[in-house]
Amino acid sequence: MRSTTVPIALTAVLLASGCGATSGEETEQAAGVATSVPEARLTLVADEDPVASAVSTSRALFDSSDVVVVAREGDEDGTLLAASAATGLGVPLLLEPSGGGSADALAAELDRLGATTVLAVGEADGVADDADGGPEVVAVPAVPDAVAEATGLELAAVQQVDDGAAVAAVAALDPERPAALLSGEAEPATDEAEGELEQLPAVERAEPLDGTLVMTTGAPEALAGAATARAAGARVQLTDEGTDPRGSAELVQLLAEQQPEAVVALGAGFAAEDGLEWKLDTAATGEQLPGGGQLLFPGHFLVALYGTPGTGALGVLGEQDLPASIERARAHAAPYEPLVQDAAVVPAFEIIATVASASAGPDGDYSTEIPVEELRPWVEAAGEAGLYVILDLQPGRTDFVTQAELYRPLLELPHVGLALDPEWRLGPNERHLVQIGSVSIDEVNRVVNWLADLTRANQLPQKLLVLHQFRVDMIPERERLDTSRDELAIMVHVDGQGSQPAKQDTWRVLRQTEPDEVAWGWKNFYDEDVPMLTPEETIAQVHPRPQLVTYQ
Repeated sequence: MRSTTVPIALTAVLLASGCGATSGEETEQAAGVATSVPEARLTLVADEDPVASAVSTSRALFDSSDVVVVAREGDEDGTLLAASAATGLGVPLLLEPSGGGSADALAAELDRLGATTVLAVGEADGVADDADGGPEVVAVPAVPDAVAEATGLELAAVQQVDDGAAVAAVAALDPERPAALLSGEAEPATDEAEGELEQLPAVERAEPLDGTLVMTTGAPEALAGAATARAAGARVQLTDEGTDPRGSAELVQLLAEQQPEAVVALGAGFAAEDGLEWKLDTAATGEQLPGGGQLLFPGHFLVALYGTPGTGALGVLGEQDLPASIERARAHAAPYEPLVQDAAVVPAFEIIATVASASAGPDGDYSTEIPVEELRPWVEAAGEAGLYVILDLQPGRTDFVTQAELYRPLLELPHVGLALDPEWRLGPNERHLVQIGSVSIDEVNRVVNWLADLTRANQLPQKLLVLHQFRVDMIPERERLDTSRDELAIMVHVDGQGSQPAKQDTWRVLRQTEPDEVAWGWKNFYDEDVPMLTPEETIAQVHPRPQLVTYQ
């Protein structure tokens, strides 16, 4: 464990210095603080109890601290101002339990830290004073001027914090001159405290732990821990309320830029996040999906052109050359932007990579596989233009995994997903357009695991796996679909065509089948739909709102 230790030393400190308080020409010993980078690459602080969470964060980052700040659990203004004080002083913030709860954990942590002085803010009682052998308690009301006087800190202007934004406000505190945080309902006026306040000894803060990053969901139990992290000089970054680090574009960028020595996951929700370590490693690559982040849904809404390059017979994608196709995809996506306010609207290509054939061909599979090098210019240009790409397989008499393996070099790109088209998956004696194909759920699950393993091995952003379907019997036993692999976002794409009542009926029937964890896609046909929905009608009439709208 690498430690940063500041020994006790004789130091002359003026009140205006912001490092502590003295009077006149007196000198006093500076309070010692020792911090250290956690030994593990990932440290989990997932206590549901705010008191325990505060202690766990202190243990993760501080080896010792002569001065500790304490607030009462549930005292909103006291805790917020205590966070300001702890951040400015560079010492841990701990919480007293409310409602008569045991203070054993608090007392044990004060003892471990070697605390000799406790700043008790607001409703906090602190601990037994030094007459009982415990730390000396300096009590101050939850008033900015009182906290500034007792600590010698030069607090910035009062910042009132709205409900739900407390942890974000603490994460943004400047240790050099922290804002005086108060709740949104607090009276910002600074009342005069009765009598002269006792003052803390000067604190010489440790070198900042700039190699440590604390990620947090912003849950209330993390507030004291976030202040302790800022006091230690660690960066605190919110994860956009989720516990998967791949979901925050800002966190992904920060991890890639900083490459921290250690990460602390602060918040009870992280305990339930399976695979947090590999997800963190993936986020640290910095690779982002079109539209940002490394998770597809619900943060993205895809609008795709369907077809294959070089021919308009299979869809609108092939009706123009590559540059014009990119512009056409963008033009299709643009009308959805004002209609979809809660997700990034991303244009996309769905490219038919293997095309169902009327003849068996040299390999006898009734499928024409377009070479990777023919598709690569389209795939790479789309990625450079900010488009997502889906490779569609129509495998005939071979299986989906065999065909997917052919396109591994393209699927190893971060913006490329995969689609399975069971309509064109034939049995041994079947022919296209004679029978409607189908695929067993076991074969689909083999694709799930193959694609998930590829994604994990290459530390890629989450990949989209689309299952095209317009009849229930195209994917029998879909309730057994493996949705456990977080490397993938699996989607059922409803391909029904014809009248809108018929399409809505197909949508309704397919949505009645399990599992519930899949995303949903919708297709608009230019020629076969009667009529084809406009973007406004698609959003208004298709419920729930699909995450992918494809045009063919």
